[in-house]
Amino acid sequence: MDREISNEIGRLSLSDDVIATIAGVAATECYGVVGMASRRVVDGLAELLGRENLSKGVEVVVEGDKAAITLNVIVGYGTRISEVARNIVDKVKYTVESTTGLKVAKVKVNVQGVRLGPR
Repeated sequence: MDREISNEIGRLSLSDDVIATIAGVAATECYGVVGMASRRVVDGLAELLGRENLSKGVEVVVEGDKAAITLNVIVGYGTRISEVARNIVDKVKYTVESTTGLKVAKVKVNVQGVRLGPR
């Protein structure tokens, strides 16, 4: 569903996919994140998504002017998962709020897998 932001200059309409893509790009820029995983985990295997499908690993629920974001990520082996998750929460919250003007009420990080080496 589209979200409208209005001010004295005009109106801006944002779809949930746009917000999800912004959140997905912000998450993949964090140290320790190998990539985004699909929201569906089939047979316990997490599918690594390419850059063109980042929004498929993100769920956005907007109520009023507040957003709740759930991210499904794959982290690199040897990284401290709690620190990676904290960095993701901070970066996604800052990026979505500064880009869209929406307040981010909650960011949930689901680690779907751990990968060895580069993508």
